[in-house]
Amino acid sequence: MSYLTGRALVGAMCAGQVGNLLPHVVVPAIMAAHLIPLWGLSAAQAGLMAGAYAFGYMLAVPVLAALTDRIDARLVLLFGSALSGLATAAFGLFAEGLWSAAALWALAGIGFAGAYMPGLKALTDRLPPQDSSRSITLYTSSFSIGVGLSFLVSQLVAASYGWRASFFVTAFGPLLMIAACLAMAPFRPAPAQGHLLDFRPVLRNRVAMGYVLGYGAHCFELYGMRTWIVAFWTYVAARNSDALLSPIAVSVIATVLSLPASILGNEAAIRFGRHRAITIVMMVSAAVALAIGFLAGASPGWLLALVLVYAITIPADSGALTSGMAASAVPANRGATMAMHSTAGFGLSALGGWAGGLALDAFGGPASSSGWAALFTVFAAGVLLGPLALWWSRRYA
Repeated sequence: MSYLTGRALVGAMCAGQVGNLLPHVVVPAIMAAHLIPLWGLSAAQAGLMAGAYAFGYMLAVPVLAALTDRIDARLVLLFGSALSGLATAAFGLFAEGLWSAAALWALAGIGFAGAYMPGLKALTDRLPPQDSSRSITLYTSSFSIGVGLSFLVSQLVAASYGWRASFFVTAFGPLLMIAACLAMAPFRPAPAQGHLLDFRPVLRNRVAMGYVLGYGAHCFELYGMRTWIVAFWTYVAARNSDALLSPIAVSVIATVLSLPASILGNEAAIRFGRHRAITIVMMVSAAVALAIGFLAGASPGWLLALVLVYAITIPADSGALTSGMAASAVPANRGATMAMHSTAGFGLSALGGWAGGLALDAFGGPASSSGWAALFTVFAAGVLLGPLALWWSRRYA
């Protein structure tokens, strides 16, 4: 039997990742128009519900990603992809309010915990080291295409056939990754050091931990924005007769811009140095977030321009952070390092959406410009912790 190798393998993994991401933002995409009014949710409750996905991911990824140091990551990837699709369909069938929705969405997040980083491990296990940096960036950048399609498909399906149908349709996406897994050659990892959940070697690796903590700050901002982008542009459209673009269009365009932004950001990091490039990107991103927040009541033209710039600055550090983590990980502990990377990232992802909702409620709610100013200030404060983490890793390495 012939197996995928080289560029074909990278292409199949990127396509599979797009499929796995089709359910990824269904809840944030449809909650402003459907779930919040249907279940009478506050902004904090909506943020908690949307963040349950990242919370489930955070709970499961230490085990599932670290397990890839001991067994073929392809097997974990198969399990995670299947669970992700099944849990998404279950949300469409059984969700009836905040807590049932949060529980089912957390289960979908557990499935994705077996898909994203184990998928990255399955890919890097099968590539020579000289091909890893750009291949990792292509894999992480395909995240943006998948999330953009998730925003688009879920909102269009929900508008035409009801919100439950959006979960049924997107649940088929993970079948693409299952097909990619079946076309991969088996792989036997080298014997792992220590116990399955012994992360002490990872914690001692200060260089890797700088990227891990920086990734957490990045994810706080990224998932906070993805949780609230549709609701924010719904607010802008409600205040202006000509909002230029619909919330669907803004969410999709902003997400797809992440693809070139992440690739170019990684190329800049290769040329100018990872720490320098990541630090500059994060500081610029914080400044743009503050500008959006304090101009929330301005004309849609200005806001659209700022949102699109923000859509570039937010993900521009993603590929560099992940490739930096992978390059600085000890090979025998690479799966555990990826587990720590994802735990920090998705733990703070869950916090980002919820913290944004709390700020929104505390300063006037989704119909108030002061509420949106508070939300974007929270995002700016979160991402500024990234440069601090990188400074710490260099100062004490």
